[in-house]
Amino acid sequence: MTEKLIQTLMDGLAVGSLYALIALGYTMVYGILKFINFAHSDVFVLGAWMSYTVALCAGWPDGQPTHMATWVLLLLVGIAVAGGLVAGFTYWRRKRIAPAAYTLWLVSGWGWVAVLLVLLARLLHQNGFDIIAGGVILVCSMLTCGVVGFALERLAYKPLRNAPRLNVLITAIGVSLFLQNLGQLDWMFGTRPQGMPQLLPDKVLFNFAGTPGANPGEWLVQPVRVRLLDVIAAGTSIALMVGLDRLVFHSKLGRAMRAVSFSERNAALMGIPVDKVVSFTFVLGAMLAAAAGFLYSQKYPGLGQTAAAVWVLLGLKAFVAAVVGGIGNIRGAMLGGLLIGLAEMFVKAYQSPSVVDIYVFGILIAVLLVRPGGLLGKATVEKV
Repeated sequence: MTEKLIQTLMDGLAVGSLYALIALGYTMVYGILKFINFAHSDVFVLGAWMSYTVALCAGWPDGQPTHMATWVLLLLVGIAVAGGLVAGFTYWRRKRIAPAAYTLWLVSGWGWVAVLLVLLARLLHQNGFDIIAGGVILVCSMLTCGVVGFALERLAYKPLRNAPRLNVLITAIGVSLFLQNLGQLDWMFGTRPQGMPQLLPDKVLFNFAGTPGANPGEWLVQPVRVRLLDVIAAGTSIALMVGLDRLVFHSKLGRAMRAVSFSERNAALMGIPVDKVVSFTFVLGAMLAAAAGFLYSQKYPGLGQTAAAVWVLLGLKAFVAAVVGGIGNIRGAMLGGLLIGLAEMFVKAYQSPSVVDIYVFGILIAVLLVRPGGLLGKATVEKV
């Protein structure tokens, strides 16, 4: 029983750290703009799918790029060249860096960086450095989703900055449905589930506890297995969360983010570039969601990645984690993610996987009844 308890605890922390990464995107956007970005779960799905696509470009699983991967590389080169040419022409005509030219240069730069990262991952894979190649694919996926997050904020949410909250909520739901259905088109990712290539090694580092049997490899009581993939996933998630915590609470940019969260108007009067801070928040949240998508697809490579309902449900659980911890509170999102991950693994281990969602959403209801602001959230008083 002790071995099972420890194993479940370790699995819960590994999964919970991934939920926490996704929850951070929800809570950062809510903390600054006071609305829920329901398209965030689809960015999480996109992170896994981009990892899959870049892995194909890099030669997984059979060492040769597929037809789709070749088209992806050509598309990236086309974006890089076209973006640079159009941006240069815009600058030449106006003799200044217009906002449109600036955006196009950013997109062009992303295209070139993505191409270089894909080629680097392929070179590393061919020479047997698969772990490093997996890290390069992770970075490429994060950059891609960061660009998507930037585009969503600029095109869908910025025009509604001063609109009623209901309009923004409906727009967020519409963007979510748009991304879900766009990804299922045949020329995108398609409707057939795909097995994620194993980019990171999944082997047992060591066993402890347990009762060995008479023959080698047999166990009377199953030991606690520490897997390398779980260590990588949990370690990467914790490193990203610690880095975010340091950024928000111990940097000039973090102070600007907290100032905008307190009052956009006052922050603007103090000279803080509110639009840039908001865009950076979306980019950062999207990159964290992409990292979670990559790591989750490595932990569960057999999961059908076109099963939109399954992946969106995972994003919804991360939203539950953000609310449980205290929506708008970064450390609360981390705590909520770990709690939801632990609850999910303990229910799977000691009851049945079929009732996991009942317990997860039951925790949400219970916490909201006792502490409507979440575990680490603060009650707000509004003067009427």
